[in-house]
Amino acid sequence: MTALLEICCYSLACALAAERRGADRIELCAAPLEGGLTPSYGVLKSVRQQVSIPVHPIIRPRGGDFCYSEDEFSTMLEDVRTVRELGFPGLVIGVLDEDGDVDLSRMAQIMAVAGSLAVTFHRAFDMCADPYKAFDNLKQLGVARILTSGQQSSAEKGVSLIAELIARSRVPIIMAGAGVRAGNLETFLSAGINEVHSSAGGWTPSTMRYRNPGLSMSTDPNADEYQRYAVNGQAVAEMKAIITRFSQQN
Repeated sequence: MTALLEICCYSLACALAAERRGADRIELCAAPLEGGLTPSYGVLKSVRQQVSIPVHPIIRPRGGDFCYSEDEFSTMLEDVRTVRELGFPGLVIGVLDEDGDVDLSRMAQIMAVAGSLAVTFHRAFDMCADPYKAFDNLKQLGVARILTSGQQSSAEKGVSLIAELIARSRVPIIMAGAGVRAGNLETFLSAGINEVHSSAGGWTPSTMRYRNPGLSMSTDPNADEYQRYAVNGQAVAEMKAIITRFSQQN
């Protein structure tokens, strides 16, 4: 079985570049410094119209933890409806309660609104108090896949838990993400992981020539606002080649 390569993209340009260089699926986000937030309607619509491989937008109204207010959750449900109505095949989301468990009531509402969409429970899974309990709950809810680093700072460090979860059940699919790159990709493939998630990119300088060094639009005074995140097409192609070669040899 050939592993699937999902690339995290933060713009239409990134999504098109990832598609050209061999990505199998895209997770579409905004706000890379926040770890990925819900894309704007304009981005959603343009990507839906121009990208032909499957795209799963993230539904995340803010950065920080995954325990949301009533207003935030209502917004999330509206965003789920928008993604469904635009015709995307899936989405990425996650909701926890105050005790670090999967919020079963809210996730059940999300699943009902999502309908036939494939729902990925994102790395909120890595913030759960008990990954085994969370896995069983998400399986019961009918979630299609879980994106996880194995509750570690990187998926490479958490590969043993990822492999253990896969051994428990093939449903939901377990997708490894966080620090996945060409240099360690075979670690995941050798562990029997059939879906991997990577940003495969980096920061590039802004095209602006004029810069006001005494003013910032960020709450972080040290933030470099004259750079943009972009997918590295060569990195995507290299990862795809490794997956193809591994599949042929095994």
